[in-house]
Amino acid sequence: MGLLEGRKALVFGVANDHSIAWGIAKALHAQGATVGFSSAEMLIEKRVKPLAESIGADFVEPCDVQQDADIERVFSAWQARHGTLDILVHCVAFAKREELEGHFSDTSRAGFALAMDISAYSLIAITRAAKPLMTDGGNVLTLTYYGAEKVVANYNVMGVAKAALEAIVRYLAVDLGPQGIRVNAISAGPVRTLAASGVKDFKKHHRQFRDISPMRTPITIEDIGDTALYLCSDMSRTVTGEVIYVDGGYNVIGVPNTEE
Repeated sequence: MGLLEGRKALVFGVANDHSIAWGIAKALHAQGATVGFSSAEMLIEKRVKPLAESIGADFVEPCDVQQDADIERVFSAWQARHGTLDILVHCVAFAKREELEGHFSDTSRAGFALAMDISAYSLIAITRAAKPLMTDGGNVLTLTYYGAEKVVANYNVMGVAKAALEAIVRYLAVDLGPQGIRVNAISAGPVRTLAASGVKDFKKHHRQFRDISPMRTPITIEDIGDTALYLCSDMSRTVTGEVIYVDGGYNVIGVPNTEE
């Protein structure tokens, strides 16, 4: 039997087969979880449904995470189909492309509000909707990045949004812990995803990461999926409110050794 046999997981944010969300979904499915998907409506037909079908998933619903009514619709549909929920995966983030380059001080008010709403507040919104379905406890997992802790060139408003997201993880962990619901985040090293392509000079940063990180290896969606499996299984049963780094040790570096 798999580590997640009999568990039910709903994954928000798959964009294509390079998505970290897809790496997580595959890992959960491989260990026996029933997996469903929700993503932006424009991605559903061409990108998400074929991936869902490839693992036998029968739940695929569009969702605008800025609309509480739409979130409620998705979870009502899930309840009608599957009854309860054990695992909620939040892989949702967005900022306008023009906010991910240049000077952070030029961040627009509207751009700031949009990034915070979609990238941070949405975790609160979908967790609130999921909570009544987690009748036997559960796990909530989200994705963050080192730009929440240290300044990363051109990450700008998304770094601030991820910092808020990490704080939300801690507050939700305390709020929901008495119900047996754990809340954690994975801080992944740079991965070539659709979302990452919106950050100016991302490819350059990706190359530098590989040369500097202690493990000297790129991070894959499978690496992140395996850590997600740990956090969503009973192996991490007393772990909550944490940010787990999957970055080959990059986050421990102060001044890199450039002589090699």
